[in-house]
Formats: sequence, structure tokens, C-alpha cells
Amino acid sequence: MPPRRRGASGYRGVRARPNGWFFAEIRSGDVRLGLGTFRSEHEAARAYDAAVWRLDRPRSQMNFRDVFTREQAQRVAPPPRLITDLDHADHARRQRRLLVAEEDERAMAEWRRRHPEDVADEQAYWAERTARRRAERADRRQRKALANAQCDIVSAGGRSFFTADDDRWDDIWLSTSDDTDEDDDDDDGSDLK
Repeated sequence: MPPRRRGASGYRGVRARPNGWFFAEIRSGDVRLGLGTFRSEHEAARAYDAAVWRLDRPRSQMNFRDVFTREQAQRVAPPPRLITDLDHADHARRQRRLLVAEEDERAMAEWRRRHPEDVADEQAYWAERTARRRAERADRRQRKALANAQCDIVSAGGRSFFTADDDRWDDIWLSTSDDTDEDDDDDDGSDLK
């Protein structure tokens, strides 16, 4: 028989968490009993059904009607996810990092508000640096293309205007990749020899 779907999560006693997990709970009088956190709503619904059996509730309160004994309900119900000290430490570390990042963002926004001239100077610096790197890459591409053309001429039996010991032959090996980023500060010109 198909499961009985109820509520926003689709099952009785199951709530979706913002992180994509599902929390199962059951009420006993005025008290909510948490049954654990599960990866799927189906697993959480099975845990709810096992709790229904343990509390001797009627089968009409179950999500699934394919279980006929308490032992069966216990077998098909997954164990709840255990929250260990390591989980708590990992969560605390993430929270600290988040707080630091939020404070950094707040401080940077305040700095931008108080010092707009610094922001303009920084934007001008990055624009100039980007233009300079584009020009350098274009120059490397041009030099490499010239060296490759000379190599093609020689390999076809022609004669190059490069001499045998000309450093421009090394331009064949120049990297013309655009895979540079703002953190690439190896701008000492060593690749432009």
C-alpha cells in the first residue's frame, strides 16, 4: 500500500531542514520527542512509524501501512544520524569563519564609504595592470607567431632571417595562455627574455 502523505514535507511527523536533511518528531501529550535527523524524508517517516509502534498508537497515525509488528517497524526504521563532538567542533569552526567573513565584509563596506578615493585608486591600479598584462600577452603571441612562422619556413626548406644563435628562436616556447588571475604577481618579466 502506498504511504500516507501528510503536511508540507509529505509525511506525518517529518519536517524539512534548510540544509536538505529531514527531522522526525512525535508528540506525546504536550511534549515533542525528537527522533533524529535523516538524509531523506522517507527515512524520517520510517523512524516516525517506529515511534508510533513504541508508543502503542493506532496504525491510522502511521505513514506506511506495510508494517505489522513493532519488530518490523524497528527493522525498517533507519538509525538517527549521530551528532558527535567532531560534528560540533566542525560546526563551531564554520560559524567562527562565517562571523569573521561577515565582519570583514562590514569593515570593507565601512572603509569604502569613508575612503572613496582609495577605492578609485584601487580600481585604476587594477585597470592599468589588466591593460599592461593584455599588452604583454599580445606581444608574446606576436613573437611566438613570428618564431613559429620562421620555423615553418626552415622546415619547408626555406631560409630564415633569424641567425642560428638568435634568441628569438626561444619564443616558440612562450606561453600565450590567458590563464592568469589577480593573484598572479609573478610579473618580473622573466618570461619576456
